[in-house]
Amino acid sequence: MLERKALETLYQIIAQLNSLEDYKEVLENTLKLIMKELNAERGVIVLKEKEEYKPMVFAGDFKEISFSVVNEVLANKKPLLLHSALDSEKFSAKESVIAYGIKSVMCVPLISKDKLLGALYLDSHSEKGLFSEKDLEFLIAYAHQASLVIENAHLRELLLKENIYLKTELQEKYYFENIIGQSKKMQEVFTIMRKILNSSLPVLITGETGTGKELVARSLHYSSLRRKKKFVPIYCGGVPETLLESELFGYKRGAFTGALADKKGLLEEADGGTLFLDEVADIPLTVQAKLLRFLQEGKFRRIGETEERYVDCRVIAATNKNLEEAIKKGSFREDLYYRLNVIHIHLPPLREREDDVILLAHHFLKKFAEREHKKIKGFTKEAITFLKNYSWPGNVRELENRIAKAVALCENEIITLKDLKEEKEEPADFKIKRLASYLKEKEKEYLQKVLAIYKNKSEAARILGISRRTLYNRLKELGLTDDNRG
Repeated sequence: MLERKALETLYQIIAQLNSLEDYKEVLENTLKLIMKELNAERGVIVLKEKEEYKPMVFAGDFKEISFSVVNEVLANKKPLLLHSALDSEKFSAKESVIAYGIKSVMCVPLISKDKLLGALYLDSHSEKGLFSEKDLEFLIAYAHQASLVIENAHLRELLLKENIYLKTELQEKYYFENIIGQSKKMQEVFTIMRKILNSSLPVLITGETGTGKELVARSLHYSSLRRKKKFVPIYCGGVPETLLESELFGYKRGAFTGALADKKGLLEEADGGTLFLDEVADIPLTVQAKLLRFLQEGKFRRIGETEERYVDCRVIAATNKNLEEAIKKGSFREDLYYRLNVIHIHLPPLREREDDVILLAHHFLKKFAEREHKKIKGFTKEAITFLKNYSWPGNVRELENRIAKAVALCENEIITLKDLKEEKEEPADFKIKRLASYLKEKEKEYLQKVLAIYKNKSEAARILGISRRTLYNRLKELGLTDDNRG
């Protein structure tokens, strides 16, 4: 067991291990303290880098240590003490022991959660530095703590790299130039987005469910100067009034039952970044009043607090409802509407983006084929016809889900109509149109069939129950001349 003085020294060293950010600097400082305590003249910490173990922290010339001792410890994962290296049968003849005049050696493995991280090596040239079992015990105790510091540092570095990677990936994923759309209406959306990227003015995004409102909001954030700060979304639909208020504005400890500690609201979390209010039409009127004050003055209070707080965040709101109708019904404040609707972006439904349907379909096909590890080249002609003619009431989200399902079901290298269609679905050429347009098309088809049977127009008019003049007028309006009957 370690003596009191040794324990006190070890405690001071361990305290230092947890005191600094740079773990290599920590290890270097504590290694020197260890060497002083144990009368060692050289100290080296060998750590794994990629697939090799290399001296990473050292005091003295690490080139003059006995690597045969280090390799022995790394191979066996057990501490090694040579009280007198020259008396050791195994190591006395080693070149390093003889050439560098090593008298005594200690080396212990650095292990965390059964994972070998490296080794800690000390040696001495003088007789007064001959190491004992108690010295080894001291070194093992230090090695346990050092292993934890090294492992935590590695995890911290890994998390930092992953965080940087994810942030970069998010920026690339949501950069608005990567939003797919070549139709005229989407190009108009992109034009507005380019103009307002770095503006701090509130934005209201409207459109049907599944049109990509959150995608546009994220793109505005990650393409702007605020991209290094947070994008904080909150879904406002169906959230109880008190919960939504506490989530947005935060609360002070003791403000209500269950408020056991101060809590930041999402407004504060979004400081410097963007707050996204999804389904803003569903915010209760009392919360609308507090939100309005924040938009007007840039300040708010946490629940149960008198101190006013200021944050700088851009507010982007989205809804699939008609806010002007909500104002008439009294469920949405008119003054809040004008504060949010400074810049308005309306996303068209997919049925109004005919040029984008196939483009999006191929994009989703590539995405899901890679995820499912399938080599799918494209769609059959029938499948393309279906994609073009289907009305997509669920918009882009429905298209994405339909392609995901088709990829999962597809057994060949090309997606068929069978892969795409749902049971009991209308034929592939079915598409919702205005009733007048639909009736006109059907009338034209019917008249073509009648004229194919009855070449004489007077006879055709009699069968149809209309005058010859009326038949001529209808044929002219429908473009069915003598040269264009079918």
